[in-house]
Amino acid sequence: MKKGLLLCVCQGTCPSFKGMDIFEVLNTIRREKLVDFVSIHPQLCADDGDGFLATLMSNRDLDALFIAGCDPRMQQKMFKDTFNEAGFDPQKHFAVDIRNMTTQQAIDAIKDLIKKSVSEK
Repeated sequence: MKKGLLLCVCQGTCPSFKGMDIFEVLNTIRREKLVDFVSIHPQLCADDGDGFLATLMSNRDLDALFIAGCDPRMQQKMFKDTFNEAGFDPQKHFAVDIRNMTTQQAIDAIKDLIKKSVSEK
């Protein structure tokens, strides 16, 4: 099962990410080998975010994409068209809101999301 983690950080200027070391979040998940790859994007809801997702979704071997950023319902709405156009099953998208969290809280929230998605399969 090929899994990836994508961190969206609202341009890196949003106050909701001030208490978090985003690189430590990615490095912890990467070092623990909870996913096959990690990536960061400054603003997935922008037009170039759609392009980034479309390129990533062209990898048909991807079984799960975890996106940590804003509200999961908002992610579903924002990325629906891009997922459809790329032929990516939206059931493989797992989202978690990490705004206003510390580094450790974000790590824990992402780990919980990954564990939950694996246990549901």
